[in-house]
This record gives sequence, C-alpha cells and structure tokens, in this order.
Amino acid sequence: MPANASPAGALPARFRRPRVLIAGYGDVGQRVARLLPARVRVLALNADAARAPALRAQGVQPLAGDLDDAASLRRLAGLATRVLHLAPPPGDGAGDPRSAALLRALALRAAPMALVYGSTSGVYGDCGGALVAETRPLAPDTARARRRVAAEQSARAFGRLSGARVSILRIPGIYAGDRTPRERLLRGTPVLAPQDDVFSSHIHADDLARACIAALWRGKPQRVVHANDDSRWRMGEYFDRAADLVGLPRPPRIDRAAARAQLPPLLLSFMSESRRLDNTRLKRELRLRLRYPTPESGLLSSTTDPARR
Repeated sequence: MPANASPAGALPARFRRPRVLIAGYGDVGQRVARLLPARVRVLALNADAARAPALRAQGVQPLAGDLDDAASLRRLAGLATRVLHLAPPPGDGAGDPRSAALLRALALRAAPMALVYGSTSGVYGDCGGALVAETRPLAPDTARARRRVAAEQSARAFGRLSGARVSILRIPGIYAGDRTPRERLLRGTPVLAPQDDVFSSHIHADDLARACIAALWRGKPQRVVHANDDSRWRMGEYFDRAADLVGLPRPPRIDRAAARAQLPPLLLSFMSESRRLDNTRLKRELRLRLRYPTPESGLLSSTTDPARR
C-alpha cells in the first residue's frame, strides 16, 4: 500500500461516502435530503415497498424496514455513519418501542458517529409563559409527551453506551409555505381570548431541516438544543397574523371555559401549555442562522413565491 493511502481506500466507493440514514422520512426528512450535498449518500427507512421507486427518484436509497417490526431493522446495523431519527412514538403506550427497536439494531455493529433525535418542546409541560432553557427539568403533562421523554432517554443512553454523539432537538410547531394554518382558518376554529392565551413557539420546516443537518455534523455529545425561531408570540397572535397574510378572517376568540366545551382534547392540550423557548444554543453551538426568524417572515415568503400559490 502506498505511504499516502488510507485503509478506507480498499472499501467500495459507496462505503467511503458519508451515509445518513433517515428514520421517519416525511416532509422534514425530505427537506434534509434535498439540502445535503451530493457527496452524502442518503438512506431512508421505508416500510412501504410501493414508495421505493419515488425515493430512488429523489436520489435516496430506500432500506426496507418497519419500526414496528424490530426483526426487520437488523439490516440497518453498521450501514450509516450518521442517523437522523424523526419518527414519532406510537399513539399509545407508556414508552417508545420504535426508538428502542431502532437503537438496538444500530448497536448490533459499529455505532454511527452521530445520531440526532427530533423530540418535542411538549416535554416541558406548562411553564406559565416562562422563558425556557434546555436545562429546565422535564414535566410532561400528556401521555404523548411522556413517550417523547422515554425516547429521549433511550437515545441519550445509546450515546453514552456506544460512544455515538447524540443530539436531541426539541421542536415546537412546524410550518412552511405548504404547511400553513389555512385549512384551520377556513374552518373558523377558535383561539383563546387574550386574557387566556398562551405563548407558543414555531420553526419553519426549512430551518428545521438545516438544524437537523447542523446537529448531525456539529452537535455536542449528549446535548439538547431547542429548534425554534426568534418569535415570542402568543398562539392567537400567530393565527391572527397568518390570517392577515393569506387574506382570511381572523379566528374567533373564546375564553378557556368555552374552549373546554367546544374543542377536541388534543387541540385543547396545546392550548393548555404556555412557554417561550430560548434558542441560544441553536445559534451559538450549531451556528445556525435562521432564514425565517419569525413565522411572519416565513409565511410572507410563501405568499410572494409564485410556486407556493
């Protein structure tokens, strides 16, 4: 072997390229794939064989496997140098068996260099409108949020045991040009009256995809980062501004007692938690410069882009 040759030179070309496995290849996963440079080989966990041709057309290699079938995941071991886990937990149960199955499979051979798990800001529960840092103790109010806490714990334990650099992104409400609240506004779904309204945070899907990539390459070991924009809006303000931008009536306002009587439990749960997320780590540690620092800037871009009309 020449003096300047590396052992990796003996490997097939497909194994010399960085390989990113995306579990939970939905809208944000697709945005990540589009943003990654051509030198990165993108693998997507795929439980639907009929979807495979579409994935290949996007330049993505489908890997057959189902997070609800642990045995089907064994083939993932050792394939990826970095893993992005965006799949949600099941809709019921006490933990997240999907995350547990994925992490067990990844541990069967050499662990990936980095793993990023997309969690939720709901793990904090109601914070009374306080500004929340990543060090705040978790206090999930719903079973859905408790399953996310279980997934976070599994991911961080995997990092400690395997040596993989694990990052947890706690994500608030996601929006984009094709993910606006237009349908909700058309339905006239009410929001809380100003005296009862809650603070909520947001992130544009493109900025979230960029945050995922930054965490895959620059995240600190076993680190939690808030993936949110700079806004400090109340929920009603978000829907009011969205309505103004798309030319629809603002939603009606109701008090909390009326909300309990009129709204479904899932929607009501989002209206019962108030917090403002501090995104200092996102900017300082991941060095992410937001393209859409407020929902207004992101929603405005969607109304001025002819491709979004």
